[in-house]
Amino acid sequence: MIIAAGCSTKAPGSDKASDGDSNGKKDDKVKIGLSISTLNNPFFVSLKDGAQKAADAEEAELVVVDAQNDSAKQVSDVEDLIQRGIDVLLINPADSSAVSAAIESANKENIPVITVDRSAEGGEVVAHIASDNVAGGQMAGELILEQLGNKGKVVELEGIPGSSAARERGEGFHKAVDEVSDIEVVAKQAADFDRSKGLSVMENILQANKDIQAIFAHNDEMALGAIEALEAAGIKDVIVVGFDATDDAVKAVEDKKMAATVAQKPEEIGQKSVETALKVNAGDKVDEFIPVDLELVK
Repeated sequence: MIIAAGCSTKAPGSDKASDGDSNGKKDDKVKIGLSISTLNNPFFVSLKDGAQKAADAEEAELVVVDAQNDSAKQVSDVEDLIQRGIDVLLINPADSSAVSAAIESANKENIPVITVDRSAEGGEVVAHIASDNVAGGQMAGELILEQLGNKGKVVELEGIPGSSAARERGEGFHKAVDEVSDIEVVAKQAADFDRSKGLSVMENILQANKDIQAIFAHNDEMALGAIEALEAAGIKDVIVVGFDATDDAVKAVEDKKMAATVAQKPEEIGQKSVETALKVNAGDKVDEFIPVDLELVK
């Protein structure tokens, strides 16, 4: 990911009417495009809602498109947003590598780009707004170590291969567990951040590994799917840790079906994304990385 230091590549007001036209376009709302990887996930719905609330509060126009976890569709969606005359692009990559083409399209039109929740491997972006996924993965790993007494068999359910969230959450988890000799990660498989895939992948893993003690899932949807697989197999007392603190996951923690979930604040991520977009559009300097705090719900 290449980050343009400080401020927008787009001259503030470059597509507005000249100063001499007091009734011209310069009083129009700022138009912000938001390309989301998928709206078939409660986390991203909350992120969108936070962005919408911030846009409404600031009287900005927010145009949201859903890539449906399809990187080719996301590139096409961004082309459409560009044609619709957006001033700033917020993008939550479906794939951190494939999204580069979409970002480069915006770069060519001098539209500032801000990545949201997941980073990009190419193209020029002004800022990245996200939780610290590495720190979150490490928090999850350390909790599992604590509850297992540094000994046991663990399963890791990965998110979408190629997404920065999957890489970073896995990196943090392995920072915690790889140095402990009596912890064995007996299976590590992708379930694409999806509940139904979490269920089916976990069912397959359990056929060969019924004696596991813990599961770390890169998001709550996969964790909840894994819990269904455990219940169907009649396996109890497995420590399950998820990531995102969605409503369903928090309830599962309260019901003692899950040990914990790493709480991101998706509404706050969405809110900060719009606020940052408006600053960039106004020509203000912004930080290259704008973090949103994490906490462990257990």
